[in-house]
Amino acid sequence: MQRDTITVERFFKDQADPLQLKLLTGAGGLQRVILEPTVNRPGLVLTGFTRYFALHRIQAIGHAEAYYLKSLSADERARRYATLFKYKIPCLVFSRGLIPDKLLLAAAENAGVPVFQTPLITMNFINRATLALEALFAPHGTEMGSMVDILGIGVIIKGESGIGKSESVLALIERGYSLVADDITKVTLEDGDNVIGTSSELTRNHMEVRGIGIINVAAMFGVKSIRTKKRVDLIVTLKAWNEVEDVERVGMDDQFVKILGLDIKHIILPVRPGRDLARLIEVAAFQTKLNMAGSNPAKDLNERLLAKMAGTAKK
Repeated sequence: MQRDTITVERFFKDQADPLQLKLLTGAGGLQRVILEPTVNRPGLVLTGFTRYFALHRIQAIGHAEAYYLKSLSADERARRYATLFKYKIPCLVFSRGLIPDKLLLAAAENAGVPVFQTPLITMNFINRATLALEALFAPHGTEMGSMVDILGIGVIIKGESGIGKSESVLALIERGYSLVADDITKVTLEDGDNVIGTSSELTRNHMEVRGIGIINVAAMFGVKSIRTKKRVDLIVTLKAWNEVEDVERVGMDDQFVKILGLDIKHIILPVRPGRDLARLIEVAAFQTKLNMAGSNPAKDLNERLLAKMAGTAKK
């Protein structure tokens, strides 16, 4: 599990277009680090109250702060800017297309604080920026395996090279399901309770089929055959039959593996000639969907057998 250091430069490059950000000054401070994934409005600091200043966050200036500053004399504004920029804030963003005065731009440049401008209204900017920051701050990693969306169940298919992963994925796509990632699945922890799988943008829509090469899945099977991201609900590991010591026959006890700290259901499918792996993976996904809805056929059957045995013993 990894957590990246989020700099102002990374945030800017990632969100310049979605948030319509324009850098006005302070390019020398783009390596400043954003330590908290949210946005603060520094109105109280600009009035002189600094005790509870959330200085580790992106700072946003809206109409209220801008009109307050305009009400001050030039000397007073200069003092307020000096107070603000003595803290190591990551950056300052003016919303609603507001134009900062020359005193602020000069103070920010001198302090090495990047100043941005966006046409978005203040609350829209704060909401969108917070969501973007939460995604950037989220723990992430990679899982070796291909991921498919089977009727809403996100399945990562793992196994040794040549075991049949690509063939299984291709067969599932032919049946109308969607490819999320081929060979390597990028995973991110979202909201602390969902592992989201996706692919690298560079390889999205493509997969490797041994003996054929790289194919464009979207071009071959249509856009419905691609899903950009999906929650991970199930891990299926393909193993050679003789390597599986105890083949599961009943399914009473679920097995799990941890991904980014969360337990994800895990099934091992033994592989040998003649087994329709794609169909078995499909059934495993259907079974997982039923389990998530509260149904467990193995436990239901076990309870019926116990009830039958109890009734027989009484006779």
